[in-house]
Amino acid sequence: MAGHSQFKNIMHRKGAQDAKRAKVFTKLIRELTVSAKSGQPDPASNPRLRAAIQAARAANMTKDTMERAIKRGAGGEDGTNYEEVRYEGYGPGSVAIIVEGLTDNRNRTAPEVRTAFAKNGGALGESNSVSFMFDRVGAIAYPAGAASAEAMFEAALEAGADNVESSEDAHEITCAPDDLAAVRDALEATFGTPVHARLDWRPQTTVPVADLDTAKTLLKLLDTLEDNDDVQRVIANFEIPDDIMEKLG
Repeated sequence: MAGHSQFKNIMHRKGAQDAKRAKVFTKLIRELTVSAKSGQPDPASNPRLRAAIQAARAANMTKDTMERAIKRGAGGEDGTNYEEVRYEGYGPGSVAIIVEGLTDNRNRTAPEVRTAFAKNGGALGESNSVSFMFDRVGAIAYPAGAASAEAMFEAALEAGADNVESSEDAHEITCAPDDLAAVRDALEATFGTPVHARLDWRPQTTVPVADLDTAKTLLKLLDTLEDNDDVQRVIANFEIPDDIMEKLG
């Protein structure tokens, strides 16, 4: 029985991983299509498309799949028009949450997002109900291996960035929104295509979530939102203490 249970557990985990991978691909394909449609289908002259291709490669998407998505966006072959949407609300513990998405049907996406909030201890708010608690910034990311922390800091500073945070995993560069293109281009000339280069939201302050049940419900809400095919990114202003994270395990 132990072996049987273990096998079922492995199969369940593999199924969950495959499903998650499929959702990641769905979001990446949508971004490739929208990027190709919003600018030139040539990545050399379309920074958003370059970043989308980089993200797709990092996820091991095949070249054929990427090319089909780009071709579909450039030619409008399937007639699908995705639009960028943003939803704002509060999660458990009064955590502010911003949800960004790409959808071909607002009448489907809005109720799904609203339901996710309602079923997981949150409430969807009006536009700009929480975004005032975040700063709009340009955000550029490189893997840690792209350069040393010192080299990245010096290059970013010279390019006009405001801040660089380097860890063992990545370099995160931030700049003023209006400077994003110039900073991105300067860094790309030195270090190659970034993992991403986009407008982002950074919380001005974070909300501590020190209660285990609140943390569980909050993370479930964030997972539910991220599992939605129409949702591209979820940004929230919470901080869970290490001891609570260990219990969540």
